[in-house]
Amino acid sequence: MRTLQWFRVLMVTTLLASAAVHSATPAGPPAAQSIIDALSRANAAVVGVEVKAAEGAKSIQTLGAQRSGSGVVIGQDGLILTIGYLMLEAQEIRIVTQDNKVYPARPVAYDLATGFGLVQSLLPLRGVQPVELGSHREVEPGEPLLTATGAQADDDADVAMTQLVSKRPFSGYWEYHIETALFTSPPIGNHSGAPLFNQKGELLGIGSLFVMDALGDSRRLPGNMFVPVDLLKPILAELRQTGSTKLSHRPWLGLTSTEQGGRVQVVRVSQESPAQDAGLKTGDVVLAVDGTKVSTLETFYKKVWDRPDPNGEVELTVLQGADIRTVKIKAVDRMNTMLKPAGI
Repeated sequence: MRTLQWFRVLMVTTLLASAAVHSATPAGPPAAQSIIDALSRANAAVVGVEVKAAEGAKSIQTLGAQRSGSGVVIGQDGLILTIGYLMLEAQEIRIVTQDNKVYPARPVAYDLATGFGLVQSLLPLRGVQPVELGSHREVEPGEPLLTATGAQADDDADVAMTQLVSKRPFSGYWEYHIETALFTSPPIGNHSGAPLFNQKGELLGIGSLFVMDALGDSRRLPGNMFVPVDLLKPILAELRQTGSTKLSHRPWLGLTSTEQGGRVQVVRVSQESPAQDAGLKTGDVVLAVDGTKVSTLETFYKKVWDRPDPNGEVELTVLQGADIRTVKIKAVDRMNTMLKPAGI
């Protein structure tokens, strides 16, 4: 299996090197061997992440009790970057290296605002060198990239060639928004926490979602959404020191919503949430926040978050059936509603 994995790495990196050479300017084509070496080193830092959620964790309802995905070593001390929902309310975390060795790990931080999660191996990861952090500003749509998945208990690590197809703001249905997200195609299956590398072997982003609109226009193109590591750089020290960021402590309503045709519609209300307590229901249409009209998820979220107290009152104007209602909701700090594993 290890031979097959190495062959895949070599095959994909060679394809990337070939694509880079053919697309480079005559003045300075990249060296194919340097690309292969850089991506091989980067792939060696990819790990599998296996998580068991704490008993009674609310996130089990949507994420399950057993979760698996990937991460990538970014620190000499065994610090690993992954996607936060994997380690949300974790009771037990294990990481699996490329040679299928299993190590216990502890949670370090979860950042609601960006979606990143940090875990740390409890034992030294001998022979594993951390990756360098790159920037999405240095890549443009059309550029070939490498993505990788870590080994799991029942599955081998893998690598795949993909392509950046768009960079744009992203609003998630779970009260989430970032100003820039990276979209790639073709998609990979187990995208959760999978790292995205440029041809220098630098980390560009961490896998979050499978999407059907990777291009961001009316054309359907399956792909993946990656959270760019540019968002990590200014908050990494804060995450390591406090386990979160100030931006993560913001009002939460407990709504899952979609945006269609200039309307924000509720598709699910979380149990025991402020929205449920206020009587909101699936199918309600959010018309305004604090009297200001909202027609997109971005404007909806930003208006809710634009208050100093995460536990403050939010006034929603909603279309409920044929009736327009004004509903006052006492928001809560989402970070305070989740079980905190030992370490954070």
